[in-house]
Amino acid sequence: MTEATANKNSDKAPFRPLASRRRRFVVVVDDSPECHVAIRFASGRAAHVDGGGLVLFHVIPPAEFQHWMAVEDRMREESLEEAELLMKDVADTVYNYCGVHPEVVIRQGQPKEELQNFIEQEKDLFALFLGADTEGEPGPLVSYFSGPLVGSLRCPVVIVPGCLEDDQIDEMV
Repeated sequence: MTEATANKNSDKAPFRPLASRRRRFVVVVDDSPECHVAIRFASGRAAHVDGGGLVLFHVIPPAEFQHWMAVEDRMREESLEEAELLMKDVADTVYNYCGVHPEVVIRQGQPKEELQNFIEQEKDLFALFLGADTEGEPGPLVSYFSGPLVGSLRCPVVIVPGCLEDDQIDEMV
């Protein structure tokens, strides 16, 4: 057997079971209609994968009104309170659906940059789930994370069509 043939055959080694490890799925929680399908799909997958976990990721965009510091601080507090209530509701819904207790991450800043930074910092992310809009462009996060950046991400990106119904998702996961 030649060296080239040996190298070629070594690429076809039998699949070995992976060691037990944590596999976290990240899904973005926002006010888009397609967010629901991405959350349902990701949480269903997390429930079916050995070591599966779910990260609910939400970004509070910067306040547009910044003339008075006290007003800006109060707006930031209110935005954080709203985000915490939203995430608690989503986390409860996920648990009731599939029995997974999701991790909740709330950041403040620009959504694209905060999500990219989070992905770069975490070492055990298994996939990023994003819901695609049903009309027109797929959405700013889908466009951003499925473009040139996708080749350098630390985890795969799963784009879930926003037109899927709950029963269709349940059959897939």
